[in-house]
Amino acid sequence: MVMGKRAGPSALQVCQFLVLFLSYFPAATLQCKILKCNSEFWASTSSSGPEEEFCTALRAYNNCVRRTARTCRGDLAYHSAQHGIEDLMSQHNCSKEGPTTQPRARTLPPPVLSAPQPDVHIPSDGPEVCHYERSLPRNTAPPNYTHCGFFGDPHLRTFSDDFQTCKVEGAWPLIHNRYLSVQVTNTPVVHGSSATATSKLTIIFNNFQECVDQKTYHAETDELPAAFADGSKNGGDRHGANSLRVVEKVPGQHVEIQARYIGTTIVVRQVGRYLTFAVRMPEEVVHSMEDQDNQDLYLCLHGCPANQRIDFRTFRARAAESHGLGRGRPGSQGHGFTYQSAMAKCKERLPVEDMYFQSCVFDLLSSGDINFTWAAYYAFQDVKMLHSNKDKYHLFEKDTILNSTCGNVGFSVLIFLSFVFIQLLSDFCSSCL
Repeated sequence: MVMGKRAGPSALQVCQFLVLFLSYFPAATLQCKILKCNSEFWASTSSSGPEEEFCTALRAYNNCVRRTARTCRGDLAYHSAQHGIEDLMSQHNCSKEGPTTQPRARTLPPPVLSAPQPDVHIPSDGPEVCHYERSLPRNTAPPNYTHCGFFGDPHLRTFSDDFQTCKVEGAWPLIHNRYLSVQVTNTPVVHGSSATATSKLTIIFNNFQECVDQKTYHAETDELPAAFADGSKNGGDRHGANSLRVVEKVPGQHVEIQARYIGTTIVVRQVGRYLTFAVRMPEEVVHSMEDQDNQDLYLCLHGCPANQRIDFRTFRARAAESHGLGRGRPGSQGHGFTYQSAMAKCKERLPVEDMYFQSCVFDLLSSGDINFTWAAYYAFQDVKMLHSNKDKYHLFEKDTILNSTCGNVGFSVLIFLSFVFIQLLSDFCSSCL
């Protein structure tokens, strides 16, 4: 039976619906790589063009989805994608046979040695509530911006500038507040070692007033997309959508997410096989939370749990002792680095022996992966771009000891000093009588 043509949704609307539907099945999409197929299709059809070009992109999308059949068969998201493609092909009279767009060759440029520079402010027609600093009450003090970084084996710099080396294998929340959530998944770097590194990262931006729709950004090893999971590059269809943007700095290596409506900048990199994360965020946003919410496991705020921390100083002392006893000869096996050669390699990029230098040495000794030298280097470059206090760019071991000690014993010391003061005052008064 032949049916007459009727007004229906555009291809873009149908695609948007499909994207939205798939976003509700994150486990399926991550496993089946449907999001990657969808992002490529979205990118190739984001601007209106001839029907012939749309059909070419649609055939490429179909081929991409078919390649996932073995791992996705029986999965609801996979079958929904299949039906969506069939509907689009029918609606646009596309033939299943014909040319397909060729995916871009993924060539990785050499590492960029210069420090990253913040973007020039881009004006937007969004309301003032979508510009964090403009939305603050008049005559208030400028916001205090804080920084958190997560990189390497992994090493964590918290919002309070505490520096830790952690195990945290599996999925862990870095940030969780009213506006966004960040979760990382860490996998072992070397079999039998407690050291792990980040292989997946997911950021969820909650919808906010007339500024942005809910958006999800997902990255994993060898997939650092230049768009959100739905293929878009901004905050959606709301008036202030451009206050949330994904900006690709170096294809496949460096992405920046600018969330101006909450005064936040996020940097995600792939260095070698693993991901790094850095953020600049106002203190008010850091501590914002919904009623009855729980921020206890929020690593950027509270640090890693005590049972997940690696004793950095003991590890280094043992490595130095091994070198001193002659067990770390340059020709020896292991992970390929002695204590001395690891220090020399890290000095090439990190001349100051701060915690970034120390983390580099730790990573080379524990994994032997030369890419961790770059991970530490870029983590420090991100600090210089994102941290609001240049006097705190470098962190040294004495700083980390002081931070952890103050947090653990500060209250006890205060009680002790109060007791001493009362005792002295009592003795003084007794002598006066």
